[in-house]
Amino acid sequence: MEITFAGAANEVTGSCHLVRVNGRTLALDCGMFQGRRSESREKNAHLPIPIGSLDAVVLSHAHIDHAGRLPFLVREGYANRIWATPATRDLSAIMLADSAYIQEKDAEFLSRREKKFAEPLYGLRHAARAIELMTGVPYNTSFEPIPGVRASFVEAGHILGSASVVLDCTENGATRRLVFSGDIGRAGLPIIRDPVPPGGAHVVIMESTYGDRDHESVEGARARLAEIIKVTAARGGRIIIPAFAVGRTQEIIYELHILTREGTIPAIPVYIDSPLAIDTTSVFEMHPDLFDTTEDLVQRVNELFKFVPVIYTRDAQESKALNTARGPMIIIAASGMMEAGRILHHLAHGASDPRNAILVVGFQAEHTLGRRVVERQPILKIFGEEVPLRAQVEVINGYSAHADRRELAGWLDAVRAQSPGFERVHLVHGEPEAQTALTVSLQAKGYEVDAPGFNAVRLL
Repeated sequence: MEITFAGAANEVTGSCHLVRVNGRTLALDCGMFQGRRSESREKNAHLPIPIGSLDAVVLSHAHIDHAGRLPFLVREGYANRIWATPATRDLSAIMLADSAYIQEKDAEFLSRREKKFAEPLYGLRHAARAIELMTGVPYNTSFEPIPGVRASFVEAGHILGSASVVLDCTENGATRRLVFSGDIGRAGLPIIRDPVPPGGAHVVIMESTYGDRDHESVEGARARLAEIIKVTAARGGRIIIPAFAVGRTQEIIYELHILTREGTIPAIPVYIDSPLAIDTTSVFEMHPDLFDTTEDLVQRVNELFKFVPVIYTRDAQESKALNTARGPMIIIAASGMMEAGRILHHLAHGASDPRNAILVVGFQAEHTLGRRVVERQPILKIFGEEVPLRAQVEVINGYSAHADRRELAGWLDAVRAQSPGFERVHLVHGEPEAQTALTVSLQAKGYEVDAPGFNAVRLL
């Protein structure tokens, strides 16, 4: 029994971990690498394992850095099952189709620029086939992805349908429990239920995105959100919020709903300018059974995401019209790391205006436009043009869907407390600085911990 770390190893994208038991192999996630375009294209175009050797995929959640290469597996001939929660399957249907569209458009652009055919990583038919291969399994329900492995999903509290994965692996009469954290959420996040630390683990694969820092509280984040909106609106500016279409957009809409009902923010238009986010919000509305029923707004309101002054703009012409609209407004658009999508048009038109505010509410990976905005670099390159960054830049980490270092340690402590045979933890999905800091703090608490490199192998 062994584990190969084939992605998200000393970085935060490309999640993929191969588990070998009884001569069979399953993949925990098969995500897209993101960052520098040329490097990402090269990484994404390589299989994590020969396709004939991959017997199953178990998917933790629908974000592209965890699910985005599933259609590529299909393109290369994969035809076995992909296991996920029902909500993850529904969200993946939207996310993977959108990703395929982007792959095809990027290939067209490269073909024109380089004057030779560039093949997309995959197309819409591959995304559709990946969804056909998905089997939805509810939380806390056992299934067998490969012979000798019993698996189940446990609430991870990250996005709708997100899961930690529990694998009971039996080989030569011995059973070992591997827990893959997936992306661990935070207690008290809007809409989503709190993460549940599973017990009985021998080995844990744990994310470490924010292993070197703490977040502000969710309540503090709401107060800052309100203040930024009030101040920016008072000077006639627009609040531009790059947000992941899955999870973060819905959370911000939910928070704006609360602030609107309280009368805490001015009644300015709120544009949700992302077809993907609009479709995703519909999936959220299909799964109210997964909402956190302890929250007041969930108890009192049937339509969490539809209220005045929210306006959903699906049509491209409606989106373009926002660039010439006058007066204060809030614009929420994808992508969350500002690497693609309609947010680029809003930044191209709005980043140079000092009246505006760019509000960053999610993690920005290295080498992304989002990271350059957070670093407040004076010149941004958007669509090949230099755009001066004069808008106010604000970062609110309280809405992060990832646990911070205190919450990561608390989750792991709870796992260990329920696991008499607990042995060690492998850190993934984190940049080296975050992993080093978390390693030191966990070792001080008596954990055996490492952060395996790309394609490193560890015994289970």
